[in-house]
Amino acid sequence: MAAGGARAHFSPLKLYLRNLSEKKISDEKGAAEKRTMTLLKKNVCHDSVYINAAKIFQGIHNKKPKDRMLVRYGDDSVSPMLTLKDEYSQRLSYELAFSALKYQDLLEEILLDSHVYPCHSIPDELTSLLLVMLYDLQDREFEARVISDEEEPIAEVQEIENFLFRFRIKLAAALARCRIKHDALSIQHFLPETIRKHEQRASALPLCAWINTLKTSLQDVFRDLKSKGFTEVGSVSDFSGYTYCLDQHCHNVLFFPSSLKDELLNLDLFADCKLLLQDKSRSLAVHSVQALLSTDDDVIVAHLGSHLTVAHMSALRNHSTSTVFVCGVKTSAKAAELGDLFSHMGCKNIQLLHEDFTEIEPKDPRLQNAKVILLIPQSSGLSFSNPIDFILTEHGDAGLLKDLYQGSVSKDKLCILAEKQLNELMHAMKFQVQSIVYCTSSVYPEENEQVVQKALEFCVKGKKQKTFRPFRLIPPALPACSNPESCTDSFFKIEPSEISSGCFLAVIARETDSSKNVSAKDILSQAAAKGLLLDSTLGKSKEEEKQGKVAQHGSDATHTRIEPKTAAVPHPKAVSNRKAAVVVSKVESKRKKKNSNQPRGHIQLKKPTINPASDTGVSKVPKHTSVVKVHRKQTQVRKPRAECKKMVAVKLVEIVFPPMISPYGHPQGNQHRMPAHISLLQSRQRNRSLRDREPPPPVSKVVKPTVLRNSQSGL
Repeated sequence: MAAGGARAHFSPLKLYLRNLSEKKISDEKGAAEKRTMTLLKKNVCHDSVYINAAKIFQGIHNKKPKDRMLVRYGDDSVSPMLTLKDEYSQRLSYELAFSALKYQDLLEEILLDSHVYPCHSIPDELTSLLLVMLYDLQDREFEARVISDEEEPIAEVQEIENFLFRFRIKLAAALARCRIKHDALSIQHFLPETIRKHEQRASALPLCAWINTLKTSLQDVFRDLKSKGFTEVGSVSDFSGYTYCLDQHCHNVLFFPSSLKDELLNLDLFADCKLLLQDKSRSLAVHSVQALLSTDDDVIVAHLGSHLTVAHMSALRNHSTSTVFVCGVKTSAKAAELGDLFSHMGCKNIQLLHEDFTEIEPKDPRLQNAKVILLIPQSSGLSFSNPIDFILTEHGDAGLLKDLYQGSVSKDKLCILAEKQLNELMHAMKFQVQSIVYCTSSVYPEENEQVVQKALEFCVKGKKQKTFRPFRLIPPALPACSNPESCTDSFFKIEPSEISSGCFLAVIARETDSSKNVSAKDILSQAAAKGLLLDSTLGKSKEEEKQGKVAQHGSDATHTRIEPKTAAVPHPKAVSNRKAAVVVSKVESKRKKKNSNQPRGHIQLKKPTINPASDTGVSKVPKHTSVVKVHRKQTQVRKPRAECKKMVAVKLVEIVFPPMISPYGHPQGNQHRMPAHISLLQSRQRNRSLRDREPPPPVSKVVKPTVLRNSQSGL
């Protein structure tokens, strides 16, 4: 125990950083082996690992009724765990404890059948250590363990090991009899069917890693993987050998075959923290937060959880001026450890807060620029495929191992977790933030949908009491999400499967304040800044906006909303015709106004009543002539009002008289039109020739426009 106590002042993070620096290999041995993690063999295990595994098992073992209790485990008091030297040793402790839990009935039967237990020399307080070391002994096929020279031996471990090794033959025979009795080819046969399926799924689960853009770029990682012999494939179903694929939801997340874990950990990419292994659910959470933030917005991470989640959030916010606030860093020693770790990963925009999230006031001046809260509360964790990863990376409760073995969580524990989650979510709604991202690793609605719905209902009651501004659910905006089939009812859910762990994600956004009047110009500016509108939409003069409204009303009066950037661009001809219609309407309105102001002696021009053959041509000539003159007017500079009236008068003469003076009754009037440039003198000459052929019309002379109008009315 002295050896373990001597290392008690070192934390796992400090030891991890120290090991990274101590495991540098010289260039002669190759850069690929730099800072390689030492992977211990099955027959090499430190005494401190056994001690910690026994303490874990003591807290999670199955307790049987007293009338059926043949093996006693002492009291329920569990002493503090020893601090282990590396992450692998920590993982091995949990694996040994979980294995002892899964095979508890088998191990107890071996001890009783071999008559090794009970033993007066082994007190009940060491029974947990006895079962843990018995499992490890049979896993080594009853071979002797290699004693490591890196630490001093622990007396209790040495005592139990010598006891078991002395009776190893009896123990092996008892195991063989149990397997024959139950017709088991291996000890896995003794596991429940649900546990066997879960372990098979977890062992085949692809490895998920995110690219740390604080230390590298996506292109450099792809290039480095290619140089190491890796090939990119379309999906995890295409995995074969050294392959990887991109995630469909997060642009910087990669998947690798599970069989390549040892090779991946020996790559420089992982040793230098350029690639980091972490479950996809946490990447989904931070990417959902990133999609809700602007350049200068701060983020509040309500729980420390995994330091990898905080580092991933920091990497996504690297190209902004925002700060990532992390709550719940209680001690200065813990803050120093995290500071060293984040510095090693390249993070510079993280600020640690020692208060728990629920202890922080919503109006804390440090958090006034925070716009999004990332809330990943403690949950049952049953949607995680690998429970040990969840415990180690998320600081989860070791009781998850027992829940997983039983296949469910007790109602009392579930109620306690759900109540705590609800309190934290309601506290988050008190902050003046725009959105809250709520993420769990639970399969229970009590921790997922029901918590969110209860918090929203409480928010509605608070609105009536004028306590809170209301929130609402919105679908998560995940980058590179081509087909979000998992989005249902504004929640994002992934069920545990052979390719991914489970995940529940909800985004709660604050409703906009209707009391704030936002001008149309500000709305257009915001839309243009987000790329939703064409640049030509902004900066128009009032006259252009007025003309645009007239044209829009003339084309389609029902379409009044602003078209997004993706709307189809109209054809140039359609644009010109629309503008022409605007000018024509203006000219027509001026003409009507002028005629209404004239004395009654002036008679308006009417359509001449000519034969049907020429009538067809008369009806279409004005339209053609009007459009031609409109195009001419668009190229001219605006002139004084008197000149404009003169131009209108000339148009009237040109529009009306060519059909009236035409001496030809062409059957297809729309094919023969008088050119617009014929002068009034040419019209008079043709009238003289017409007078020789046909009887003259009622008015024989055309002197000025007013007389012409009278002659037309006489027709």
